[in-house]
Amino acid sequence: MDKLEEIFQMQYELNKRIGIDTANMDEADKIKWVLNYTRALQQENAELIDSVPWKWWAKYQKFDEQNARVEVVDMLHFLVSLAQVLGMTAQDFHDAYAKKNKINHGRQDSGYVEKDENDCRSI
Repeated sequence: MDKLEEIFQMQYELNKRIGIDTANMDEADKIKWVLNYTRALQQENAELIDSVPWKWWAKYQKFDEQNARVEVVDMLHFLVSLAQVLGMTAQDFHDAYAKKNKINHGRQDSGYVEKDENDCRSI
């Protein structure tokens, strides 16, 4: 088992332990949990922001790199859960990432002067 597969398995087991079976959801549950996990991601992102001194007017702030790392991992928990709600396996996630990465490189190669709504349809 590779590391991404291990992360997906650990997250599935944690979710089941707290009563969320991402593998057996009807459409209403999927909608509910997509919203729940995206909101959780937003909150973790806010907590990550609070780990860096973003208030230019406040001199008391310090960069809390250790906490920033924890918040990134918390975000990964929710991102993997979200992927699982959407029926993605670790392999699906990897493949979609690789395809999107290739598209992003192509956009940079071309100067990304125009948005093509269809360039991600193959993912």
